[in-house]
Amino acid sequence: MAKDDTELFPAIADTARRMHSPRLPDLVDALVRERGVKFNDAARAVYVMWKRGQLDLVDESPPGSLAGYMLNFRSLWFWGVTALVAATVPLVLYVTGPPLIYARYVLGAFFILFLPGSMLVEALYSKAGDLEGLERLALSVGLSLAVVPLIGLVLNYTPWGIRLEPVTFSLALFTEAMAVAASVRKYRYFRLGLVGKDGSLDRLAGAGAGKMGRRTA
Repeated sequence: MAKDDTELFPAIADTARRMHSPRLPDLVDALVRERGVKFNDAARAVYVMWKRGQLDLVDESPPGSLAGYMLNFRSLWFWGVTALVAATVPLVLYVTGPPLIYARYVLGAFFILFLPGSMLVEALYSKAGDLEGLERLALSVGLSLAVVPLIGLVLNYTPWGIRLEPVTFSLALFTEAMAVAASVRKYRYFRLGLVGKDGSLDRLAGAGAGKMGRRTA
């Protein structure tokens, strides 16, 4: 990180305190206008300060329900997974020739070797800081290699047996179920993060149109 970023930290903290929890765009504009800082430098320094935990960034109007959370930008990953599953299932079941056969190979491998374990890891370790990125990747692949045979074993004792259609639909249902479970847990952690020490909702900051403030705890 550039030295200039850390030099801006006192100015950012002082400006945020003086403006009494300003909106993020207003803070950056104030730094540019009053401190003569370039816009990109001010935005980068604010981001770095937030990543270090020295600045709170919270929605001004956070989702108040699970449904609202699912429609919030924080759940984009869920809808991305859902779209990927929805695209992979018909490719696996119905595509038999080029050129889409190559997309079937790529998405099918991802669908089998990564997604089931990845969603299971998200459901078990829902907080961002629970695992490092490399740990999540390794666990996702390892758990996928464990989950897929178990699903096949269960299907072997059902009337459907181990065939392409039941295996594909079972993996899709398992992946989506784990994604929903992960979303529910993430929402619970999100709500806990909004509750202040006095039990009221903390409205300190906003990622885009919300407010921000200097971390005091």
